[in-house]
Amino acid sequence: MPDYIIKTPCVGLCSTVYGDLVCRGCKRFHHEVIHWNGYNEDEKRAVWLRLEQLLVQVMTAKLEVFDAGKLRAQLTQRKIRFVPHQSEYCWAYQLIARGAQFFLLSEAHYQRYIAPGFLKDAFGA
Repeated sequence: MPDYIIKTPCVGLCSTVYGDLVCRGCKRFHHEVIHWNGYNEDEKRAVWLRLEQLLVQVMTAKLEVFDAGKLRAQLTQRKIRFVPHQSEYCWAYQLIARGAQFFLLSEAHYQRYIAPGFLKDAFGA
């Protein structure tokens, strides 16, 4: 028995409950979502490998990683979790996804706390 448990790819946005054959969140097929808990380690690993290959295919069509070492250093510096044995294109996805998440949080903070002050100062409300 391995010392680790293979986690589910679920990201909490499951669309298979609405009839989709492929989940819009984790990209697993309907039957993979339903039977995940019954899969053995090899079956789970096979699903993860397919998802990783899909992500690499999409990312290589959109960008090129010139320096995997610098990318890895940025992930480490920014404390962004990544899987060291995965492709650097999976790492790039993690960096972009966390950057987008940070942007949304920053924008929400601005709208909530900073913008009202500017409006108050500008219009004397």
